[in-house]
Amino acid sequence: SEVSGLILRQENSHSSLNLHQQTLLNQLREVTGTTDVQLLQQALQVSNGDLAEAVAFLTEKNAKVPQQDETTYYQTSQVASDRYISVGSQADTNVIDLTGDDKDDLQRAIALSLEESNRAFRETGITDEEQAISRVLEASIAENKASLKRTHTEVWSDSPNPHDRKRIDSCPVGLKNVGNTCWFSAVIQSLFNLLEFQRLVLNYSPPARVQDLPRNQKEHRNLPFMQELRNLFSLMVGSKRKYVDPSRAVEILKDAFKSSESQQQDVSEFTHKLLDWLEDAFQMKAEEDREGEKPKNPMVELFYGRFLAVGVLEGKKFENTEMFGQYPLQVNGFKDLHECLEAAMIEGEIESLHSAENSARSGQEHWFTELPPVLTFELSRFEFNQALGRPEKIHNKLEFPSMLYMDRYMDRNREITRIKREEIRRLKEHLTLLQQRLERYLSYGSGPKRFPLADVLQYAMEFASSKPVCTSPVEDIDSSAPPGGTTGSAPGLAPTTAPTAAQQQRVPIHKPFTQSRLPPDLPMHPAPRHITEEELRVLEGCLHRWRSEVENDTRDLQGSITRIHRTIELMYSDKSMMQVPYRLHAVLVHEGQANAGHYWAYIYDPHQRCWMKYNDISVTKSSWEELVRDSFGGYRNASAYCLMYINDKKPFLIEEEFDKETGQILSGLDKLPPDLKQYVKEDNELFDKEIEEWDSLQARKAQQEKLHPAPPPRPLPLIPQQDPEYMEQPSPTHDSKHLQEDTERAISKAVAEQEERSPEALLNAAIKLEYGRLLRFAQEDTSPENDYRLQHIIVYLIQNQAPKKILERTLLTQFADRNLAFDERCKSIMNVARAKLDLIKPEEVNMDEYETWHQDYRNFRETTIFMTTGLELFQKTNYVEALMYLIYSYQYNKELLAKGLYRGHDEELLGHYRRECLLKLNEQAAAMFESGEEPEVTTGLGIMNELVVPCIPLLLVHDAERDLLAVEDMRNRWCSYLGQEMESNLQEKLTDFLPKLLDCSTEIKSFHDPPKLPTYSTLELSERFSRVMAALSRAPGEGR
Repeated sequence: SEVSGLILRQENSHSSLNLHQQTLLNQLREVTGTTDVQLLQQALQVSNGDLAEAVAFLTEKNAKVPQQDETTYYQTSQVASDRYISVGSQADTNVIDLTGDDKDDLQRAIALSLEESNRAFRETGITDEEQAISRVLEASIAENKASLKRTHTEVWSDSPNPHDRKRIDSCPVGLKNVGNTCWFSAVIQSLFNLLEFQRLVLNYSPPARVQDLPRNQKEHRNLPFMQELRNLFSLMVGSKRKYVDPSRAVEILKDAFKSSESQQQDVSEFTHKLLDWLEDAFQMKAEEDREGEKPKNPMVELFYGRFLAVGVLEGKKFENTEMFGQYPLQVNGFKDLHECLEAAMIEGEIESLHSAENSARSGQEHWFTELPPVLTFELSRFEFNQALGRPEKIHNKLEFPSMLYMDRYMDRNREITRIKREEIRRLKEHLTLLQQRLERYLSYGSGPKRFPLADVLQYAMEFASSKPVCTSPVEDIDSSAPPGGTTGSAPGLAPTTAPTAAQQQRVPIHKPFTQSRLPPDLPMHPAPRHITEEELRVLEGCLHRWRSEVENDTRDLQGSITRIHRTIELMYSDKSMMQVPYRLHAVLVHEGQANAGHYWAYIYDPHQRCWMKYNDISVTKSSWEELVRDSFGGYRNASAYCLMYINDKKPFLIEEEFDKETGQILSGLDKLPPDLKQYVKEDNELFDKEIEEWDSLQARKAQQEKLHPAPPPRPLPLIPQQDPEYMEQPSPTHDSKHLQEDTERAISKAVAEQEERSPEALLNAAIKLEYGRLLRFAQEDTSPENDYRLQHIIVYLIQNQAPKKILERTLLTQFADRNLAFDERCKSIMNVARAKLDLIKPEEVNMDEYETWHQDYRNFRETTIFMTTGLELFQKTNYVEALMYLIYSYQYNKELLAKGLYRGHDEELLGHYRRECLLKLNEQAAAMFESGEEPEVTTGLGIMNELVVPCIPLLLVHDAERDLLAVEDMRNRWCSYLGQEMESNLQEKLTDFLPKLLDCSTEIKSFHDPPKLPTYSTLELSERFSRVMAALSRAPGEGR
């Protein structure tokens, strides 16, 4: 079944026959759900290739097999090329119930499906998979059109300011998401950054005799697509835009097929088809250039390799050479890439492959005879859940290396690899025995509870050496009396005296179930009643010796296990098995579930020696650590679905092209052929014109504003309202993911602790747990750098004594987040929460009050961003930029504190840094004025007129002593220049400036607009706030 996703091309004389048989096998596999290759082959043999009879044979066999458990997962087959039928190709709006026991209905439905599929191919010449791809593309185009009417998180709207869309230097160009096409961007960017592939596409020219060629379906499809791909690549090379629009290439793909349905399919299908189309396009050119010779197709040479299938079928040995493109690997059950590869290279029982006996067992091994320069692995992370009737994503962790050595899988190393595999098998068997022996030491006992044997012996030694300390039953009555029992003395009585020796010697007679008095000689803690010094000495000696022996045995076993693990790890580390190195070039990542999600790519830049993240229009520097976090899986809903490795011994794959005359590296437009160079120049001219028109428009607006000034704005406008980043979003953001993880954690804990498993009971328990966690945060006395209000709105609401109904609705909204619907349990809890929200009557929760509280929290977050940014800039001595952030943060914070003590931050702290920033700027400006140099003087007075002077009324308005002193200091500094000798032009400027500085009015005449805020997630904001506050606490007294 592992071979199902390979692009098979038999190179023997029976290639067409094998291809037809493989197609039948895949059709059978899909419509019957059977994955056993031998069973499928048997069905074809029995039916002599008749599909209907083969289906009947398989359904009869399946009817005899006991029904699987409901929770059993079945692996969906991955489609590799147009030789195969897509998993989703049979999707239809007319659903036939195939769950009953009526075998005839099942056979009729399957036969009908096969007949329709074959008829469609005969009539149109288009395979089911091509129709599936068409549906993906049509969905993308439809999504793009629909985005004009609604907001979609994946569709980027262009900024009206072209300067925001201008490419900076030689930064990589992004691709605009034109509607659910992040998959297109991830794949295209990965291929574009293979410079050899880029060159092939850019320098492609259609066949010269294209008019003489038959205008078939492929030609209609491939040639226009190749031209659009060339255009797209040329823009990615030489455009002045930060990102470009790939709509025309996507439109070509959509127009290639005709389909009325819209259904999203696996992205791997698109990648397969893309390479197939490119292969066909280059094949036409290759055949024209190499008449009479066997043409070489550069796509085949770049992406396709060969392997030898060596096996036994019903006791008969065989060897076949087959071709492959993207190599599929199963993820489930494996911890790293090598384990996946080892499993994929061996099918069935292989003992008979190496033995001389004529065994009836069947199985095969794969050995690579030729690896492609670009080696691509498809990671199968989707399974079909038969019980739920839908595909589900596998989130298991799978590690992969940045450098992969393929020597162990090469045919030339077949014998040595078999020896090493046998050695590893033997070591693993020994390892299993050692682990079992170790487990007996670490989990000792015969009951349900087991403990480490060394600890058991230690406990026994502690017990033996304990001295019995007796107590009166009255002294221990509160803790030792059984519930409801009587003790013979009142709870309020004082303790009695210690029992006499005679009382200790007398053995009391107990009457179970009728008398609850505790024995008078009961010790305070477990201890032996009677043990002699000799007995204790012997027992302690034995227990010490036994414990020492057990600890030594345990250490020896652990040491042996560690050595075996290390031996297995180093099995292929000798130089002879490190001659075929493949370096990781790109990782394509999917985040989400099986039916929806987002795609992006990590691509290695060998020239900058760093990883880059290509996320639609955003192209940013990244790191191996970020790649690991997002790609290995197991951490969240993101994981790699495709790995692209390149042969490290073939540098031409990623080497830049050099000018033959100058020897300089070709870059930008110099890399392009004449036709594409002209195409990019024209597009750049259009963009330059757009910038020119924008600048002209802005200049006209500025002129109009001077002629017709607008009324003066309010000095400090209210914080603009925004959608809450800390609660539910239309689609997951960093904040909603952070909140979603908290919610899912509460649900998981509720499931573990709650006996009743109904969704309502679990919701109530989860809300109670989440509220308890947040209440502890709200009540905790923390240092200034740990402000839990930033982590959750509930903490803010609790500390500010928000009404109970506001808290309840906010928590319900958290659990009603649609992003929780990743499994049935969370989905049902989400639905209950939504139902409860709908049942809340208007008179129960005042929605105006609710919105006011949430708006206050949004204002608190924005104030924190102003404050954090301002303090960071202040610490970097960037006082010019820091000032506006500190001014606005102080003012907004004051408005918050007017409603309550815990609504904002420390007013004295913000006041101090606002004041200090103005003093620093005054000091800088005065130093520039003292220099006497014209540019310096102008800059210094500009700082005073544009920044310092407009802020002075803010310091005067509240009559705060320290603020008044600061203003006085600033004024005194400038007034001190009046008695000094200076040039006439400086004296003139000073005379013009001082009246503005000395104006005692508290009226704010003009003020800057609030600076643009950076966007922070909850986690980022908390971390930045914590860092800046910690830095302030470490600062010396003068700078604090």
